[in-house]
Amino acid sequence: MDLLFDFVKIILPAALVLYAMYLTTQSFLQKDFEKQLLSLKIKNSEVILPNRLQAYERICLFLERISPHNLLPRVNQSGMSANEFKQILGHEIREELNHNLSQQVYMSDDAWNLVRSTADRLIMLINEEAEKLSPKATSMELAKAVFERMAKEEDYITFALSSVKNEIRSIF
Repeated sequence: MDLLFDFVKIILPAALVLYAMYLTTQSFLQKDFEKQLLSLKIKNSEVILPNRLQAYERICLFLERISPHNLLPRVNQSGMSANEFKQILGHEIREELNHNLSQQVYMSDDAWNLVRSTADRLIMLINEEAEKLSPKATSMELAKAVFERMAKEEDYITFALSSVKNEIRSIF
């Protein structure tokens, strides 16, 4: 019995010391892991943050480029029919959007969906206004109809632009 008692007197303190060493080592490794993770996040932000900022800049430029005040005069050519103009406008908006598709990786889903729906709404508006015109209408008549409708409705392009700017401001 004394042998068992002596054995417990030796093993118990050794086990406690071993457990204390385990906890100390575990704490040290956890802090080292967190330190490395923080360092990695800082390095990633040095690379990703400029890319994100550039993505938001490109989306702002996209929204400005598809704004009727910029798009219609840029694309309009004299002697073009309203139907041809409608096709070119739709194509131009889709091409601009396709050119900026990769930017969605750096944006929130809400912001990207707003940008995409804004482009879709503008295409729908142009198509609806073109359908109201006579088949012999000119591109100038379609442009005028689009401008008039945009003046009556809420400016969803400005809203989308403002939302994108607010999102990027919230990041910084």
